[in-house]
Amino acid sequence: MGWELTIENVAGIRRGSARIAPGNNVVRATNWQGKSSFLQAIETAMGTAAPLTEGADAGRVELETPDDSYAVELRRQDGTVVTRGSGLLEDEYDRIRADLYAFLDEDNAIRDAVRRGDDLADLLTKPLEFENIEERIAELRSERSSVDAELSNAEDAANRLPSVQEEVTRLDDRLEELTERRNSLADADDADGEEAEREELSRLRAERSRTDRRVDRLSDAVDRIEGTLSELREERESLTVPEEDVSEELSRIRDRRESIRTDVELLRAVYSANRRVLTEGRVELLTDRDRGLLGDDVACWLCGTETDEETLREHLEALSDRISELTAERAEYDDRVEELESRRDRIRNATQRRDELDRRIGDLEAKLADRAESLESARDHRSELDERIESLEETVAERDEEVADVASELARVETELEERRDELEDLERRADKRSTLADEREALSEEIETLRNRKTEMKRRTREAFDGAIADLLDRFDTSFETARLTSEFELVVARDGRTASLDALSEGELELLGIVAALAGHEAFEVGEDVPVLLLDRLGGLSAGNLSTLVEYLDGHAEYLVFTAYPEHDALEASVVDPAEWDVVSADAST
Repeated sequence: MGWELTIENVAGIRRGSARIAPGNNVVRATNWQGKSSFLQAIETAMGTAAPLTEGADAGRVELETPDDSYAVELRRQDGTVVTRGSGLLEDEYDRIRADLYAFLDEDNAIRDAVRRGDDLADLLTKPLEFENIEERIAELRSERSSVDAELSNAEDAANRLPSVQEEVTRLDDRLEELTERRNSLADADDADGEEAEREELSRLRAERSRTDRRVDRLSDAVDRIEGTLSELREERESLTVPEEDVSEELSRIRDRRESIRTDVELLRAVYSANRRVLTEGRVELLTDRDRGLLGDDVACWLCGTETDEETLREHLEALSDRISELTAERAEYDDRVEELESRRDRIRNATQRRDELDRRIGDLEAKLADRAESLESARDHRSELDERIESLEETVAERDEEVADVASELARVETELEERRDELEDLERRADKRSTLADEREALSEEIETLRNRKTEMKRRTREAFDGAIADLLDRFDTSFETARLTSEFELVVARDGRTASLDALSEGELELLGIVAALAGHEAFEVGEDVPVLLLDRLGGLSAGNLSTLVEYLDGHAEYLVFTAYPEHDALEASVVDPAEWDVVSADAST
């Protein structure tokens, strides 16, 4: 496992190769041996840099990973360097995030901005420019407008239903009146058997026509209901509702988390007060100090036991460790609560969907049975009509004029009634879409609102990530400032002795630490680690060997591969060593 790099004419390396192991890797070398150039070669393989060696016409970096291989060629053309091939990071969004938040060399824009005291807002939100938020919002708005049009259509259909239903009822009544009129004419002419037969034939034909349409409508209705039932049953069969109740466990874990939070607040209060007494040298406020040749003895202001300040500080440090342990434990409970709440919501949603499906399936099954029974009855009736019509057609040759007029009107009413029934079915179908369309519109509106708040949300996440990182680093490093934070406008503010301090008053190493923390805040907020597997650190001369070791220890686990540079005297770092001894590098009079 690991990465294999082969380098040719990149930055200060003419030829060289190296292996990077998962975890921490250090390029330990003096100046002019290519350690910074090696990190630039990695950036070239990622697709974010093209540092062709001065005087060379072409260069190349090959990267072999456990999953794939990549090759990037550099060529000087018309005074500029062009690249060919694909780096590991193909998406421009990934390259921008990597260059800002993962490749923390001396030229890193965020580190440089912190050194110069420049505004960080544009740098810490730059990836948002590549997310096409406004275009995505416009697309969603367009889609929502289409849904609004459909929803308006559905609402209009629902509003028209009563009037169309009333018209269908009126036509049904008119049809019944015409049928009675035709029957009465047939009864009046009962003396003439032939006329009676013609009238009866007309009536039967009209009735068969109605029955045919009724059979067609019922058959279509049965097919539609069966199709819908099949879909719902398939969904019901595929739906799994977990048979578990996480409420008790969730309550227990919440209680434990709250208990830990209370303990942490109490211990922090104790720690802060006692630490301030010792840090500000105000022990005399609480107890007597016995100054001696070998050190000052004091009486512990809690138990009265004679001790010294160093022992008190050691106890205070142990208390700090306990606070850290409880804080970490509470974070684990936070994750568990989130997981259980998610499981509870999934169970609730699945149960609700199951009940809704069962209800709809039951309703449709009852409706299907009713329609199927009506269809069978209509078909039987049609068969009876066919037999009677066939018998009468043999003898009936013409119709009575009045009967024909009634039949014509009857046909017209039947046609109009059929049209109104079709319209009624269409309106019912459109009106039934209201709930689905309303849900779809709500989902689109929520997505639009989420995108609108994307920049604010990312700023919040970046500040939270910065606060978390700076708190962790302050526990690890002895800095001249007490705390640092990013304002809502991403202005970097540090505090010393309870007051805001200028960045110019900080040491070079402290500025480097703040620059790295700011970049790591972007790394966490934009979830760079999910797409960029490597974290690069270079030009850390402002840090002592001990602080460099502490920084590397802190960064352990932030990326699958951590590669940083160090001088030979920094030999206590726990990392795989990348040895540049066999590399062919440019002469010492050229910059690496």
